[in-house]
Amino acid sequence: MPREISADLTAEGLKFAVVVSRFNDLITEQLLRGCIDCLTRHGAADKAITVIRVPGAFEIPVAVAAAARAKKHDAVIALGAVIRGETPHNEHIAAEVTKGIAQVALETGVPVTLGVLTPNTLEQAVERSGVKRGNKGAEAAASAIEMANLMKKI
Repeated sequence: MPREISADLTAEGLKFAVVVSRFNDLITEQLLRGCIDCLTRHGAADKAITVIRVPGAFEIPVAVAAAARAKKHDAVIALGAVIRGETPHNEHIAAEVTKGIAQVALETGVPVTLGVLTPNTLEQAVERSGVKRGNKGAEAAASAIEMANLMKKI
């Protein structure tokens, strides 16, 4: 039988950086609330959570990189909202943010979770930030907890 490695959702003793965009703050503040609620419900201490605010989604990867390279956190959580507009601008931003975040995780070995919404409408963003379809900030936090524990086991 092969050996299997998996992790639980205990945040006790872990440290997290949460990088959150101020742009679309109606949405991102709800994502942040869900994220922090998830972390603390699973045992993270308030002092173990550092919130880093950036102007917009495009600035998220550089702040995520700085947090990951500092090696002070067990995981980094990225939160933002890139809502479709009248031009394809959102597609370019969303692609670069996603690529940048993935690159940081691979280069540093620090788990980085993606809680950046890319909805077509403001209504969809509201639904995904805690109204109807759960809170993607909380989901990103749960993934961060699990990945931080998994990396310790590997």
